[in-house]
Amino acid sequence: MSRFRVLAVGGLAAGLVSATALVGLRLVLTRQAAIARERIGKPLGEDSLDADRVWRRALDGEPLDLLVLGDSIAAGLGAERRKDTLGGRLAKGTARRIRRPVRLHTGAVVGSESPDLPAQLDALPENYRPHVAVIVVGGNDVTHRLPVSLSAQHLHETIRRLRQRGVEVVVGTCPDLGALRPVPQPLRRLASGMSRRLADIQAETARHAGAEPVDLRRAVGPMFFDEPEAMFSLDRFHPSALGYRRTAEALLPAVCRAAEAAVSSRRRPGQS
Repeated sequence: MSRFRVLAVGGLAAGLVSATALVGLRLVLTRQAAIARERIGKPLGEDSLDADRVWRRALDGEPLDLLVLGDSIAAGLGAERRKDTLGGRLAKGTARRIRRPVRLHTGAVVGSESPDLPAQLDALPENYRPHVAVIVVGGNDVTHRLPVSLSAQHLHETIRRLRQRGVEVVVGTCPDLGALRPVPQPLRRLASGMSRRLADIQAETARHAGAEPVDLRRAVGPMFFDEPEAMFSLDRFHPSALGYRRTAEALLPAVCRAAEAAVSSRRRPGQS
């Protein structure tokens, strides 16, 4: 047999082995995904609490309008009281820091992915113009294996549309899914790597589009790894009241900076 044919046969054999291994890995991951879905289930249902209201109404001044877009974390699924939802936490904390009431509107929908963000914007009243919008999305993009380019495209478009309305935007990047204990290995390790890559792309996209990103993986990820019983809710997938509190605390500095910038930019000439 010629040297060329030996190399060709060897290459074919190696390709077959690699293809077989890839198919085997996919089968393993598919089985593990089914195990994870069975372990997590839907003990929280699919409806989050309605936290939309004016928070800290007794404070002086017109309310600052805060919009929250994104997935089930943005919607606050898992919180047992509306003040413990992410939106409620952000509204309370922002009002306390800027000494002004905050009117919360939650456009986030449980189960959403980045491609659903434009529809959340479309569902808003035509004349609605919030001061600040907070976007938290990405976990479902990872679990449903959306291309990061598609996620980035829809995030960029959403930020662009908000900025055209004069809205200041804060983006909480995708959490590290490696903290999800119900997900078996090696699927959890792969999900961790995918979520980190998406978070990096989201941060870059946000900056280019004129929004401020907040790296939730670095800011609160270690707490979810170290204290899963306290930080996760009943389904061990969504945050608990403490998990939402820590997530809101990580976002609050950026949200308050955005609030101050929005109020300043909308102040009429001659106003103090």
